Amino acid sequence: MRVLQAFRYAIDPTPAQERACRSHLGARRFAFNWGLALVKARLDAKARGEDVRVPYTLPALRREWNRAKDNAAPWWPENSKEAYSAGLDGLARALKNCFESRAGKRAGQRVGFPQFRKKVRRQSVRFTTGAIRISDRTHLVLPRLGRMRTHEPTTVLAECIQAGTARILSATLSIDCARWYLSFTCEVERGERQPTRPTSVVGVDAGVRYLAVLSTGETVDNPRPLPKAHRQIARLNRALARRQRGSGRWKDAARRLGRAYARVAHIRADAMHKLTTRLARTHGTIVVELLNVSGMLRNRRLARALADASLGELRRQLGYKCFWYGSQLIEAPTFFPSSKTCSGCGAVKATLPPSAQVFRCDHCGAAMDRDLNAATNLAALAAVSVTGSGPEALTARGRDVRLAEHGEQSQMNREAGSADAQKTGAAVLQGAAA
Repeated sequence: MRVLQAFRYAIDPTPAQERACRSHLGARRFAFNWGLALVKARLDAKARGEDVRVPYTLPALRREWNRAKDNAAPWWPENSKEAYSAGLDGLARALKNCFESRAGKRAGQRVGFPQFRKKVRRQSVRFTTGAIRISDRTHLVLPRLGRMRTHEPTTVLAECIQAGTARILSATLSIDCARWYLSFTCEVERGERQPTRPTSVVGVDAGVRYLAVLSTGETVDNPRPLPKAHRQIARLNRALARRQRGSGRWKDAARRLGRAYARVAHIRADAMHKLTTRLARTHGTIVVELLNVSGMLRNRRLARALADASLGELRRQLGYKCFWYGSQLIEAPTFFPSSKTCSGCGAVKATLPPSAQVFRCDHCGAAMDRDLNAATNLAALAAVSVTGSGPEALTARGRDVRLAEHGEQSQMNREAGSADAQKTGAAVLQGAAA
């Protein structure tokens, strides 16, 4: 099977190459702002009743740019044409998202009209044509930037390209906290794989106290990189506040602060990748909960801890890794009362405060860890989706499936504390047990 896969490498450009990289980032930003100014001017002219054409799409923006680039940016030959094309492409996508959001064709939060871009900590530019290749084990080549050294070997991607199982589609150059990265988007031929335990079913409850609790009883420790680095980050923030904004020492302090935050993000990502890869390679069926993370982050007292646990990243990574390794992913509805339901008898509590670490059933008297109880309830949903005695779900291997909300199941999308949701959750779990 052919899949899209990204290979990201940290690169070490020379001082001349770094200046050229920053020039490409600036060229992309300039093209975006130039195109946005043109669109706004055409919209204002159209509002005045003038007969003008507004360039909304990428081909239209490119035609306008090619006609005006000699006057608007006489220095444009200094950079690759891909830098300007990337800026115009970003603008075209932003306009499309805005108009689709206004028309109700785009799900999620409302997308506003594009804003002018400025220098930020994270910037990127994408290359789709030209000399894009792996030169050797520690070097790669980009258009107009030449041969650049990598901090880590590119052996895996180079061997796949040489064997004909991978093809580079595009390359994205980015800077984050003074560190340069290059990400290759590739079309990769992956062989059919099977998890080591294809009949195993595991429920995964993501949380703050533990990174994840499995229905098997295993607990995965949360590295909690942000609290551990909090003192250092506070000290660096104070040092940054004492510097004159824009000065050389201010830039050095900002760079040190950015590296501290980047280390926190890298520790968090490393732990999550190790967990999701192990789960997808080991278990045949994985059941997770589709959490309303944005709603949970509105709790100001818990927002920092919830964000540090990266609850949404668990489901996102399992979504494609289960497809890679031949396992099945099932999602429980957002408001399924996994924590409030007794995994033994199916009785549902009316309320369960976040401070309660032990679940105690008022009906059968069972007592067990709160997170383990939730993971056990999630694992029980796998039997429901396969047997058809409850919510319907696709069972094709490798598909990212959700429990369909038919009939009484749609009631579970209400608040978990409501009586309807509690009765429905109990009925589903009792049906699975039967």
